Amino acid sequence: MVSLSSGILLIADPFLKDQHFARTVVLLCEHQESRGSFGFVLNRVFDQALNELVPEVLAGNIRVFYGGPVQIDTIHFIHQQPELIKGGFEISNGVYWGGEFDQVVSLINTGQLDLNKIKFFIGYSGWSSGQLENELNEKSWILSENNVPLIFEENEQTIWQQALKNLGANFAIMANFPIDPLLN
Repeated sequence: MVSLSSGILLIADPFLKDQHFARTVVLLCEHQESRGSFGFVLNRVFDQALNELVPEVLAGNIRVFYGGPVQIDTIHFIHQQPELIKGGFEISNGVYWGGEFDQVVSLINTGQLDLNKIKFFIGYSGWSSGQLENELNEKSWILSENNVPLIFEENEQTIWQQALKNLGANFAIMANFPIDPLLN
């Protein structure tokens, strides 16, 4: 059984109505019972590219994802390139959170960074102590082991459905539930 810890995926229940989290998958980066939890929504694209938010980035069309509703004036990133990006924290299975942002900008501008192995977020998702446990008890989330290919999936529109399908037949059925069953 999967328990709350760094690196797990929180898959929104198909009927979760919260506007920030409906049909999302969140990568949990840290969980401490006494301090709370934080992570990033993996499948909501933000309406501006990285170079629009950070003028020092010369490359265009680098997507930024809406990490969550907390501190949406901050940029974060996860990656799989610790040999190039110093200062990151491994959250699981070769996936790192953060590092030296100036170094990332330089690596992007010189074409040295594999952009398929890094993902940028504006804001983050956060829960106070006990809040995420309460949401689990309310059946708002389904827990899943980390799935690195899913975390860095190019097509964000398939991430939620694929995360459910990866859990087996019982959950795969949920991937096709309508958003509002009353409209079905």
